[in-house]
This record gives sequence, structure tokens and C-alpha cells, in this order.
Amino acid sequence: MSIDRRQFIGGAAAAALGAGAAVGAENGRGGKVGKSKSVNAKGAGLMSGRGNPIAISTYSFWRFKEGLKLPIEQCIEEAAEMGFDGVEILHMQMESEKTSYLNKLKKTALVNGVDLCGMSTHQGFVSPDEEKRQRNIDHTIKCIELAYELGIPCIRINTGTWGTSESFDELMENRGIEEPLEGYTDEDAFPWVIGSIEECLKVAEKRGVVLGLENHWGLGRTPEGVLRIVNAIDSEYLGVLTDTGNFLEDPYDKIVKMAPQTVFMQAKTYFGGGLWYTLDLDYDRIAKIMKESGYKGYISLEFEGQADYKEAIPKSLELLRGAFS
Repeated sequence: MSIDRRQFIGGAAAAALGAGAAVGAENGRGGKVGKSKSVNAKGAGLMSGRGNPIAISTYSFWRFKEGLKLPIEQCIEEAAEMGFDGVEILHMQMESEKTSYLNKLKKTALVNGVDLCGMSTHQGFVSPDEEKRQRNIDHTIKCIELAYELGIPCIRINTGTWGTSESFDELMENRGIEEPLEGYTDEDAFPWVIGSIEECLKVAEKRGVVLGLENHWGLGRTPEGVLRIVNAIDSEYLGVLTDTGNFLEDPYDKIVKMAPQTVFMQAKTYFGGGLWYTLDLDYDRIAKIMKESGYKGYISLEFEGQADYKEAIPKSLELLRGAFS
């Protein structure tokens, strides 16, 4: 009997994202296009008794702050000591791509009892320059191979932006809205992004690494943009990576749209005030949305505040445990 795509990807996502025990804690706040494609089994009745496993991105320790680029080994050790179930590696934070270094990271995770559950990568496919797109395809494929060697089942990918902002600070001042290059529109960019991701998926499918397209500016600034791309591509190895902090207005209705196809979630907190902005996110409400969609996978903390991480990260873990347990 054949297995249709919906059945396959639901099973694949649940298996790939693993399992982790979660215990309850305190409640609080932290900081149509195309065909339908549901990754998660709908309905809270289909949820198991455990809560979502809680991971942390190594970005949370660094936040691109000068002098705080901690070695990933240290991030893994501190995450384990704080009580996280998994670690999501920021590719830009890696000190090497040599096999010896990757093996060291795997061993560090093993002896500390945490999963390497995700990798956040950076790429940009929003460009009329075919050579530039190909460089970003090649970079993404390299990251897929790194994730495969590390045993990581999912990587974060972006659409990229037009690059017409002078800096990321300016992009944030404009609420993530950016003018296209002269002579082009966003409609021109969708085929570039779709074609580029399809090239990357040739390797992702071979390696069994799921690509999670994040709502991360560019064409991914809206749920409609993310879903238009994901729904246009017929692959069990492409899903949505939902970031709770990248919808700057009306996040809950937008998360509802993304939830059924989510394969990985990043959850932002902003203790001490945000680096670029601060959102008052209701994680009880977000957890209810994800539970009702049937999402069982990882919630990966991206702490993006000004507070000392040694105090803010444990508070963030407590917050997420309370909401998602």
C-alpha cells in the first residue's frame, strides 16, 4: 500500500526531531498560496503525554555581542548543566569544519546527555545574479553535509533579502521591510528561491536532513511568503521553521498559519530588553496553538536580550518548560 506525502512527512518529522522529557515549571511571558501540506497530525488528542523537548541555540550565548563568542563545546556543557534537552548549533559560531572538530562536538553532546537537534545556517537566494545564487546553493549543501556528519536532523534555511538596506540595524528599523532592487519585484524573486531550494533538496533528501524554511525577513517575512515557497516544492524534506520573534505585529494568527507545517520552532525571549526590539510574547497561547496543531518537536530557545545569559537563559528555560510541558 502506498504512503502519501502527508503521512510520510508527519512520521519523518516526528522521528527526525527526536524525543525529550519536559517537566512543568512556572508560567510567564518572554519576550493561500499553493496546495495545502500538513506536517503535523491535527488535534490535541493525538499528542502524547510528554511535553515538547526544549533546546537552545548556541546563538543564545553569543548574540553577536563582542567578546561573547563562546566555543560551542562550552555552550553544550552549559546547556546540559542548565537542563536543556538539546542544542541547536549556529553554523557561523563553529570554529572549524574539520571532521576532528565535528567529532569533538558529537562527543561533547554525548557525554553531557543532550541532542544535537538543529543547525542554523545563513544563505540568500533573493538575487537576479545566477552565480550569486549558486554560491549560496553550494554553501547550503555544504551545511547539509556538515549536519549529516554531526547527526543533526534539521537545518534552518532563509530566503535571503534584497540587500538594499545598508545594515541589519536599518532593516530592523524598517520592521523587516525592504525595497527590491531597481527593476525587480518580490514576484521575480519567488522562482529564484524555489529553484535554489530544490537544488539543495537533492542533497538533503539523500542525507535525510530536513530543511526548515524560517520566517526570517525577505520573502519569509510573512507566513504567506513562507508557505508559498514550501507548498510549491514537492519534498518530504522541506517544512516550516517557525520563529516566534520574527512576526513583529499580530504574531499569533501568523503562527496559527505556520503551525501545521512546522518541523522546528525557535522561541525568542528578551530579558533585559531586546537587542533590536522587544516583544511581549504569550507562550501559554503559543504552546496551545502548537499543541492543537499536533506539533511534538523541539522548541529551541533564542535568547535575544541584553541581560547576562547566565541569569536570563535559566529564566527562559523555566518559562518555556512551564508553557510547553
